[in-house]
Amino acid sequence: MALQIPPNPPSISPSQMNLLRIIASMAWSDGNLADEEVDLMLDRFSGMFAADAPQQDALRQELRDYLMQNIPLSELIPRLQTSAERELVLRLAYEVIHSSARTPDEDLVNADEAAAYRELVGLLGFAPETVERIQAEALTSSESGASLVELLSQQLEEFIHR
Repeated sequence: MALQIPPNPPSISPSQMNLLRIIASMAWSDGNLADEEVDLMLDRFSGMFAADAPQQDALRQELRDYLMQNIPLSELIPRLQTSAERELVLRLAYEVIHSSARTPDEDLVNADEAAAYRELVGLLGFAPETVERIQAEALTSSESGASLVELLSQQLEEFIHR
């Protein structure tokens, strides 16, 4: 059996990496995330966290290595340090699973996505009224017509620059 060497630590903070991993986990919950979507997410996120093109290229590869690791939500959620992080995760997860159906005949939120979202809500431990408020906020922002990746990167950027 070959020894697997973990990737080097990323050049973003552990908190930022945890947020990205949680959102990636939700995006992958239905087993369908196009390479183009991954590339676009990596482009946007590396642009937020790195100052110039060489740093962005290096960070892009680091993030790809980490995002391809499938870490259970039950390991990631306890690493959230603040209520603001927990609310951001819930909002972004809601936006991710409501972004599109895989086929025209499929429900907007399929069974796998709904199960992952229920698990996330349970792990976050919010009161029902808090969940409803955050979902309403997410719906309002998703009506802007922006793409999923644009919404995710906008929300993350606003959170990081608080």
